[in-house]
Amino acid sequence: MTAVPSRMRFQVGGQRSRIDAPELDSGALLDAARQQVEPLLREAVDGLAAPLRRMAGYHFGWWDVEGRPTGSTLGKGLRAAATFASARAWGADAAVAAPAAAAVELLHNFTLIHDDVMDGDHLRRGRATVWRVWGVSDAVLLGDALHALSTRVLIDSSDSVGVRAVALMASTALNLCAGQHFDCAWEHGGGVDVTDYLLMASGKTGALLGAACALGGLYAGADDATVAALETYGRETGIAFQIIDDLLGIWGDAATTGKTPGNDLARRKQTLPIIAALESDNPAAAELAGLYSDDRVLSNADLARVAELVEQAGGMTAARQLAELHRLAAMAALPSFINPSELRILGSSAIDRNR
Repeated sequence: MTAVPSRMRFQVGGQRSRIDAPELDSGALLDAARQQVEPLLREAVDGLAAPLRRMAGYHFGWWDVEGRPTGSTLGKGLRAAATFASARAWGADAAVAAPAAAAVELLHNFTLIHDDVMDGDHLRRGRATVWRVWGVSDAVLLGDALHALSTRVLIDSSDSVGVRAVALMASTALNLCAGQHFDCAWEHGGGVDVTDYLLMASGKTGALLGAACALGGLYAGADDATVAALETYGRETGIAFQIIDDLLGIWGDAATTGKTPGNDLARRKQTLPIIAALESDNPAAAELAGLYSDDRVLSNADLARVAELVEQAGGMTAARQLAELHRLAAMAALPSFINPSELRILGSSAIDRNR
């Protein structure tokens, strides 16, 4: 990986100064974040009772169903990377934010496990979901356990900002629940517009990425205004990320995404490409509305036709344009006196991705 010069800041005698530091691409940032946060995740998971520990390690990709090591870790690590990048943007060593990054990843994976149950998804990261292997009850319990671990990591990490961090994560969890409620409620109902969707995405996905960035700033010692700006950056980036997730849910490659394509369409979920297509005046929108309002089970041919109609009605184009607008809004939220280079890279990677 070739590094190119970038300008980073650090503290010297109370003054903010600049030094040259290498800038990495998104893949390197994500890899570095996963490597830095994994020891803390493993330490947290090791504190679980044996059955839950095995399920957690399987979910994270550390071992198989039987508990045999796989030598790998699954997941993008975007939220951990955003936490580290936010700390570095203020000029701190990323290590100070490692507990926050671990807590964010634990909370995120709690939501993934519960999300798989609610959506009935059979695959996560190319493997059977936890509920498919151990059942719904154990999957719910494991999600609850990871949620509790995220709080424990923050409480144990810092006397100075621990309470603020826990309060922020509690608010984030509440926003996540509200966003997920709307996401589930709109699966079979009409009347959802883009404004409704953005409210849902801000809670379901934006809140956690916003918290990741805010925690990075908080653990780095940033002032309140900067922490708030970082939270806005993360929230806007999270909305863009969710929009791209919706696109991948229709047109993604299962071998790359690790998920079954067309599941959102089969459940007639009100994702942004669908909403945008239905709101268009394109003739394809009428046929799409008919298929989406029909109660019958959609065949594979029907699902392919729905995807085709969404594209014809402009849903794909509109979704990509809106994702870009939120990426730009994220960058505009950052103050001029911090180094945004890594955050810019991560924001772009939230859109330019295929999984």
